[in-house]
Amino acid sequence: MIKRNRTRIYALGQHIPMSAHKARRVIDQIRGRSYEETLMILELMPYRASYSIFKLVYSAAANASDNMGSDETNLIICRAEVNEGTSVKKLKPRARGRSYPIKRPTCHISIVVEDISLYEGEYLIDPYIHKDYLASLKKPSYLLKIKKPRWKKRYTDMIDENVYSSGGLWDKK
Repeated sequence: MIKRNRTRIYALGQHIPMSAHKARRVIDQIRGRSYEETLMILELMPYRASYSIFKLVYSAAANASDNMGSDETNLIICRAEVNEGTSVKKLKPRARGRSYPIKRPTCHISIVVEDISLYEGEYLIDPYIHKDYLASLKKPSYLLKIKKPRWKKRYTDMIDENVYSSGGLWDKK
């Protein structure tokens, strides 16, 4: 039996010249998705951060196929995080010989991919089971199918109310 103890491969981008807040906006959309779906999402997003993240995801997949020999169709983004880096500080000349400080923020982005072909079968788990039991399964949380609560309604009536005609929001005077 061959035991693979290293199933996660990562790519790390440091000192990327953008704020961490703008990069997190894109990272939150791709976390937990498959590799192919992630590339499609990043190509269609209009943000400047998506190009840097696209390169990192592509690099992480290349690392996984080179180091583990895994197929790119089986890869999933299991962890993606953005941390703040150092700020590049500059001085801009202003009137009367004064200077004005400019801070250019940077960020560190790490993308971790995992090969899901190493796990056979999926568990069907109630979402209200104790957390220690879930940790003892040694499986990533995105592979667990979670049951929906029984009390959740399947059909909900949509309330069609016009706020303006019922006088709810504005008083026209």
